[in-house]
Amino acid sequence: MLLSIIFITFVKNSDERLRESEQPIGCLRKTCKKAVPGTIPFSFGRVHTSIATESVLNTVRGGRVRSTTPAEDRYIVLSAKGNRRTTAQQVANQFLAASGKQISRKTVARRLRGGGLYARRPVVCPIDQTAPYCPFAMVSSITNWTEQDWARVLFSDESRFSLSSDCRRQLIWRESGTAYRPENIQEKDRYPTCSIMVWAGIMINGRTRLHGVANGTMTGQRYIDEVLLPHVRLLRGAVVDKFVFMDDNATCHRTLAVQDCLDSEGIQRLVWPARSPDLNPIENVWDALGGKLLVETVLRQTRTPSSVHSQRNGINCLNSCWIMLCKVWYDVWNVASHSTVDISCILIPFFKVPADF
Repeated sequence: MLLSIIFITFVKNSDERLRESEQPIGCLRKTCKKAVPGTIPFSFGRVHTSIATESVLNTVRGGRVRSTTPAEDRYIVLSAKGNRRTTAQQVANQFLAASGKQISRKTVARRLRGGGLYARRPVVCPIDQTAPYCPFAMVSSITNWTEQDWARVLFSDESRFSLSSDCRRQLIWRESGTAYRPENIQEKDRYPTCSIMVWAGIMINGRTRLHGVANGTMTGQRYIDEVLLPHVRLLRGAVVDKFVFMDDNATCHRTLAVQDCLDSEGIQRLVWPARSPDLNPIENVWDALGGKLLVETVLRQTRTPSSVHSQRNGINCLNSCWIMLCKVWYDVWNVASHSTVDISCILIPFFKVPADF
């Protein structure tokens, strides 16, 4: 109590000294606090409150009233936990529908941070074994297949090949400081459009023709007119007994018109799991075909650097590349058809291609 009386007396004396100093100087009391030594920079409102309450403890001061109660804060946090992909504005709308009280998305964000929830990107991880993607059902249905059963399966797929080499993996021999000489420069198209899409099918004892897809876009109707009727139906007539057709789950392959065409022609389809391109043996042929095409494209650009670019949009370039693709396809198939394929490991197929191919 004695300390409180001394403190209040000291504050009163300081207040009187400030009042006396501001009369002759004509300045504000805030400025006099800096000029008059011995004064303390306390708020006079707090000092008067302390005198009235006879206490020097910090009192509870007023502020903006919170727009939500603790129970409503818990509701906001639980709403976000129920659907972790919802936005702050959506949580605010849900809160408005539930309580009739309008709050901003920033208020929601503050309440969520107070509850330990922060906006973060979701972690991306592979699909677990419980997902329906796993092809165990498909594998169990073909476990007992023999070589004769696999010999009746036509594996088919489309692939796109670029006719210009922009892989930046080609090296040259040059001296230091000669990077911009004409013989050390490789032409590059800013918008490369010189590519071709092809379709083909392979079997253990046969193959189809390499079909080029004009304009590079395969639709359901084009798939029927250009692939199923002229190629698959013809091969189905040659393999009469239990012919099975395999194609992936691309959108153009799974239209109702395509399914009706296969049903009308009596062509059985092999059930194929999604996201499994490594199960199709034709992918190995595409890989060898792409490597051979890349080598011949680089050689052609080295011999005549501007010929490919000058004929890129012409029919002559398309025909020459089509003939080259067919030749490479025949070479790859001649090697692959004489290789030994382990039927017990047909789900992880590999066609033996010479290392120097």
